[in-house]
Amino acid sequence: MDILQQIIFWILFILSVGIFTKRMVSIRRNILLGQGEAITVKNNSGLKQVFLLALGQKKMFKNPLVAILHFFIYAGFLIINLEMIEIILDGLMGTHRIFFTIFPGLYRLLINIFEFLAVSVIVVCLVFLARRNLVHIDRFKSDDLKGSPRHDANIILVAEIILMLLFFLMNASDTYLQTFEYQIHHLQNTGSFIFSGLLHPYLHNFAPQTLIYIERFCWWMHISGVFAFLNYLTWSKHLHIILAFPNAYFANPQGIGRIQNMKTVQQEVVYGFDPSFVQENSETPFVFGARDIQDLGWKNLLDAYSCTECGRCSAVCPATQTGKRLSPRKIMMDTRDRTEAIGRQMDKSGKFVGDGKSLFDSITEEELRACTTCNACVEACPVSINPLDIIIQLRRYLIMEKSIAPQEWNLMFGNIENNFAPWKVSPEDRTNWNLNKPI
Repeated sequence: MDILQQIIFWILFILSVGIFTKRMVSIRRNILLGQGEAITVKNNSGLKQVFLLALGQKKMFKNPLVAILHFFIYAGFLIINLEMIEIILDGLMGTHRIFFTIFPGLYRLLINIFEFLAVSVIVVCLVFLARRNLVHIDRFKSDDLKGSPRHDANIILVAEIILMLLFFLMNASDTYLQTFEYQIHHLQNTGSFIFSGLLHPYLHNFAPQTLIYIERFCWWMHISGVFAFLNYLTWSKHLHIILAFPNAYFANPQGIGRIQNMKTVQQEVVYGFDPSFVQENSETPFVFGARDIQDLGWKNLLDAYSCTECGRCSAVCPATQTGKRLSPRKIMMDTRDRTEAIGRQMDKSGKFVGDGKSLFDSITEEELRACTTCNACVEACPVSINPLDIIIQLRRYLIMEKSIAPQEWNLMFGNIENNFAPWKVSPEDRTNWNLNKPI
């Protein structure tokens, strides 16, 4: 690689990494706009969840066929990117296949493995494209995905296919050039690779110089595509490729189904049962529930950015499946969009001064009331996202701060407050209850 190409690569590399880093710093700042509740990980349970959920994709295997296909595309994406280390080093140092000079035997084996994975990635991407666009699956056709979210997956799948094809053509032209009698100065004699070698018969009509241009074009397009993909990732649902790991690590180790009590309310309940209980006083004003993202926890916002938009949560939600407006996927997307909106204002003015909006501008009371708190959405999520926690906090705000609830709910709340039970029966008369008679 001549010095001009090396300089161009350095510029492209610095710009790409710089833009990616700036965006990730912005996302981190946005996530930390949430409240800093303590997240505890005991007995390495966080690392266990990373290996089982993020790397092992344990929950995906509830549907084995889809899980195996997704595992191939995921493993292929991760492992093939090891080749990116060599390409980047070659670009920065002006070398060609630098790792081949270090361990030539192992190098051939690894590239053949990479090419097998690249074939599997292409096949699986084609299957997923057909599945998304030709097969009617409700969660892919939902109104939640209107606009750019509907096209996002297609863009990524097509981009991965193109990158893999460039990878094959780059290897094929590079190894075919090695068969010429005269020495081409920048090539390492790696020998042919199994899959890219199948393309050699289609290259025999090209002159060596043309093959050099083809190899260089594919090399540049491949690495440029990877840099573009890296930065597109941060604006896409595929950000979960990165954030699934911390999200799994910080997932609630206490298990699914446990709803976090509000400490101030819990103290009141304990005091009601035991008047001798001494309540803690706090001079810091607090809000019941959440009105906007600043009232949520940072883990809730991390959940929102980690959402894959796969729709598995909505597919199992009884409210969604019975025609209610609630969709757990939409709750996560709305939370992320609101976080992004506040982040954009902070980018402009350096701080958020308020815009008169809140999460309730996009999430309606009807959606929140439809939730049965059954935890089906939490159980179904492959990356340990908890839409239910956000729904509960928003509902708490409506009820406890704004006193907005259906009349039937208010009657129940009044009975619980006065009688410690949902029914209008005095606590002293509990021993006289007769289940065979109406109360």
